[in-house]
Amino acid sequence: MTADPESLAWVAKAQREHVLTSWSKQSGPDPLVVVGGEGCYFVDSSGRRHLDFMSQLVNLNLGYQHPRLVEAIKRQADELCYIGPNLANEARSKLALQLAELAPGNLTASFFTTGGAAANENAIKLARHYTGRHKIITRYRSYHGATAGAITLSGEPRRWPAEPGMPGVVRMLDPYTYRCPAGHPDPCPVCSGGPHLEEILQYENPETVAAVVLETVTGTNGPIVPPDGYLRSIREVCDKYGILLILDEVMVGFGRLGSWFGCEHWDVVPDIISVAKGLNSGYVPLGAMIVSEPIRDWLREHTFSGGLTYSGHPLACASGVASIEIMKDEKIVENAATQGILLERRLRELADRHPSIGDIRGLGLMWGIELVRDRETKEPLAPFNAKGSEAAPISQVIKAAKDKGVHFGAFNNVIRLAPPLIITEAEIDEGIGVLDEALTLADQQV
Repeated sequence: MTADPESLAWVAKAQREHVLTSWSKQSGPDPLVVVGGEGCYFVDSSGRRHLDFMSQLVNLNLGYQHPRLVEAIKRQADELCYIGPNLANEARSKLALQLAELAPGNLTASFFTTGGAAANENAIKLARHYTGRHKIITRYRSYHGATAGAITLSGEPRRWPAEPGMPGVVRMLDPYTYRCPAGHPDPCPVCSGGPHLEEILQYENPETVAAVVLETVTGTNGPIVPPDGYLRSIREVCDKYGILLILDEVMVGFGRLGSWFGCEHWDVVPDIISVAKGLNSGYVPLGAMIVSEPIRDWLREHTFSGGLTYSGHPLACASGVASIEIMKDEKIVENAATQGILLERRLRELADRHPSIGDIRGLGLMWGIELVRDRETKEPLAPFNAKGSEAAPISQVIKAAKDKGVHFGAFNNVIRLAPPLIITEAEIDEGIGVLDEALTLADQQV
């Protein structure tokens, strides 16, 4: 698992000079060379272990190199590596049955994709065809993928270079109670959901709106956990006007919030749900758009205008089947719920010690720490969409933790925590101990 760093120097150099990396300038220092991993840790070329408190891109829910999952991929490779989407295959059919059994309510049929963006692309395409309408309502603090339609759905600044993008997208404000854009009156139209949506619909004409697309819990731009009643209120307004509700659970599905699906926390069933990441812990590219029975039945009489060469790829589906079996056998969802309670407790203790912490929010094993310069005014430690020196107060905290071997994420002035769902109490304490030290840098800005 370890190697001489000098003998692998070419790996970093080749990445820097010949690989285009996501969401970054194609310059800078050589990247870390990773040679292996196990459990919640990955190992670099010097042999040093790093505790991953972000599950890479919030997708390694089962951690690194889970032996049963690796073995399932090997076994499928020996049997059949590829078959086209319109021919039946045991792995694909078994995964489809598993999803029909696990998914909430009447969600019953899956279109398999290579990831979350493709699942969202097909969801909006299908919603427009099914309803005969063209507008899609999304939120500002959102991310739904980097492909042409998905990046237009996204509300965050990364969509700006892709504009004007796909037509017909309308945005609504977010239930961000810590910084409510409506001032959070009681009752708050934005944070209760339905009243804000209904006002937008009166301006946009509900007969032109095909779907509302929401992250159940905002991921990259959060975490932002909706208040109780929010999703139910959105669901009721959608039903009132014949609008489909599409929930993007690419990040929060499959145990991340301590339940199989995030929407189960609020007993709300969408018409379409998009999943990926935790579906198979990211071991092979895989996503799915899962649709309700009425949509499935409608598609029996109408052509589904979508397709991917790698839809339902046998290697990917086999890994999905194995992942779900592992999660059941090893009680991974239950562990996420239990360890999530512990993680919240540790974070609340941090807030008592660090004046730079303005807010703690999350569910299960997805949490955010919002850092501020002043708790009374809520002035953020780094401004929205900060670059360069403006972002330094946050980047310094993240770097200090990395230097001690623990990897966290960050967005604007929020530190994000989303460790593998297999994490133990000892590993949580290890990560929080390092973060405790790193946050002293943020406290200096208060």
